Amino acid sequence: MTKPISGSCLCGGVRFAFRGKLGPAAYCHCTDCRKCTGSAFNVSVALARDDFKITNGIPKAFTKTADSGNELTRHFCADCGSPIYTSSPARPDEVFVKAGAFDDPTLIKPIKQSWGSSAVAWAHIDPDLPNDP
Repeated sequence: MTKPISGSCLCGGVRFAFRGKLGPAAYCHCTDCRKCTGSAFNVSVALARDDFKITNGIPKAFTKTADSGNELTRHFCADCGSPIYTSSPARPDEVFVKAGAFDDPTLIKPIKQSWGSSAVAWAHIDPDLPNDP
């Protein structure tokens, strides 16, 4: 049996569980992903929809047609605003869970990136920048 994987939003009001093999993780630099994360890019992990369950709370959803032409629904906590996962009719058997929502961040290992032409110049973190604890 596969070890359960869990995660949540910032406030803990929405929690999820997953039992299965983690799909590939990827960076996305598109404008929509920057806007929905409030950061330089999005990192998400593909999971089999049938093995993914919301175990606490009810995420709010927002649907928009992306630059790719695909309709995407972004699911997030209505209380704290944390993005949790994305779904799409184009990929009905999968959900794309935000890497930061996992309780164990060591599980995430991105293998690719998309929309690199939209990447902002400051997406790379200079390792020589001061690092406050």
